[in-house]
Amino acid sequence: MSRARLFAAVALAFAGLVAAPLAQAHKASDAYLTLHVDGAVVDARIDIALRDLDRDLYLDTNADDQLSWKEVRTRWADIAALARNDIRLSADGARCTPAPASTPVTDANAPALTEHSDGTYAVLRTQWHCAAPVQQLSVEYELFAKTDPTHRGIARVSRANAAADAPAPQLAVLSPGNGWHRFKLPPLPAAAATAMAASATPAPPALMQSTPDATGRDADTATVDEAPTSSFFGFVREGVHHILIGYDHILFLLSLLLPSVWIRSAVTDPRTGVTRTRWLPSNNLRLALTNVLKVVTAFTVAHSITLALSVLNIVNPPSRWVECIIAASVVLAALNNIWPVISEARWKLTFVFGLVHGFGFASALKDAGLAKGALVGPLVGFNVGVEIGQLCIVAVVLPIAWSLRGTRTYRGAFAAGSLAIAGVAGLWLVQRAFDLSLIAG
Repeated sequence: MSRARLFAAVALAFAGLVAAPLAQAHKASDAYLTLHVDGAVVDARIDIALRDLDRDLYLDTNADDQLSWKEVRTRWADIAALARNDIRLSADGARCTPAPASTPVTDANAPALTEHSDGTYAVLRTQWHCAAPVQQLSVEYELFAKTDPTHRGIARVSRANAAADAPAPQLAVLSPGNGWHRFKLPPLPAAAATAMAASATPAPPALMQSTPDATGRDADTATVDEAPTSSFFGFVREGVHHILIGYDHILFLLSLLLPSVWIRSAVTDPRTGVTRTRWLPSNNLRLALTNVLKVVTAFTVAHSITLALSVLNIVNPPSRWVECIIAASVVLAALNNIWPVISEARWKLTFVFGLVHGFGFASALKDAGLAKGALVGPLVGFNVGVEIGQLCIVAVVLPIAWSLRGTRTYRGAFAAGSLAIAGVAGLWLVQRAFDLSLIAG
């Protein structure tokens, strides 16, 4: 590939990354499924974003781009039917039966709304009835699978009224193509298990019969023999997804990668004798790789520290402050390329701002109730995913930057790109500080 074509490719890729925030970005679509197993009954709370429900069910009947409680409430039966159809539970290989649509409305299952970090959610409370006390609970999750390939369901499963020393709730991220997970529940004490088995009401025979699905397999047993999705790898995918849709994190990393193939060196003008320090192409690939490694490692260590502190509820700065400082970090990192204040030890700058980015990553996990659940696996998995996402960006950008480092086109792209990143991040800073809506991001 010629240098011109290579530059065109990197320019298009860079333009896409910078322009993407200016477009109407689609926030990651999440729903939260909390299941409490009480003998043969599964009490469920399902939080579903109104924006996702509006897309599939057209809740905004007056098309004013504002969902009223009346618009949501009048379609509650359709919202509940969507959840019943696309979320299925099985206990020890046998289907559980969802509460029928005719179930009377009580204070316990009344329609409600709640707020998550990314907007308003409908809260559905319902039950599934299983044939016997549950030991292994399988969740088949297909909510929005046909209309939104980015959607994830974050499931949290525990026994109801668990003892204080009971294991922490189990967590899993369910996504299209990986929408099934088997949760092995902690065993009940012998006396409690005997009492629950004696009081369990068998499901009607018709509900226990197998019916073929679209593939010709028994619908009741089709997923039981499949390998369960790993909860750890679910959070790895979550980390990769979060870094790749986090435009502020991407632009921060790009700002640090752009000068990685250059060095600051003093150059004397032979005509005037004036000595100035400027960026020059590096001829030492090992040094360039070392500098990138330092930057990526500093970011990793820093955000891992504050991610853990935030999820553990040890440090919880206001989210608006965090988002504003993240935007400011992108501005400063980009401007540091044009007017270098820190050039030789950029990893130190990266570490400082990486601490703030860690608080930004934490919101993705705190909405899942991670602070109340098992911590080590999801935290490690999420961090691994973030690093994989980072390394993917480095693997694309660094070879191209190294190939073009000595050209005028790269020098122009370096200056223009850094200024563009600073401009976009500056708009983010203004809108986050003053609660405005200027651009997406």
